[in-house]
Amino acid sequence: MSLSEPKAKREPLHRRTIEIVGYKRDDGLYDIEGRLTDRKDVEFPVGGRVKPPGEPVHDMWLRITVDRELRIVDAQASTDAMPYQGECDRIAPDYARLVGMSIGPGYLRHLKERLGGVHGCTHVTELAASLATAAFQTFAGQGLAPPDRRPPQLDRCHALDSHGPVVARFYPRWYRGAAPVDGAGPSENH
Repeated sequence: MSLSEPKAKREPLHRRTIEIVGYKRDDGLYDIEGRLTDRKDVEFPVGGRVKPPGEPVHDMWLRITVDRELRIVDAQASTDAMPYQGECDRIAPDYARLVGMSIGPGYLRHLKERLGGVHGCTHVTELAASLATAAFQTFAGQGLAPPDRRPPQLDRCHALDSHGPVVARFYPRWYRGAAPVDGAGPSENH
């Protein structure tokens, strides 16, 4: 365990598992498939019944199919376990509204506009956001980005600040910081 030991005795109450797998298809497209499962470690009253410990409260799937430009060309959702049988699962076909969206700047805003709030399922929409990140990871190392295109991960986290040392070292073409001092310039060796 990489976290410090807890300071107090604890009782587990809730477990969420999200698994996402990116696939390269033989037709040149890519499937990004995710599953979100919520389980309680205790009895849980919901939807007019009591779910026993370990029985899924949510078990939801989402698959998006994207082309090489990260445009969504197909989308399918499915709900296997839900709190409100016959209601939660009715929204699954609406996730076809992801088709035509591009994963890139503005994706989360467009996702919320199309499927946020009462227009979607909170959990499947959350999964749709995670699938976008996984799509970038699926494409990594596949040689799909043109060499003169700015890597999309730059300026998306503190380590990849285009003014910082990681970009200076590993992505010198895109480095925007001050000139190196004392010969401590970018290195292509690592």
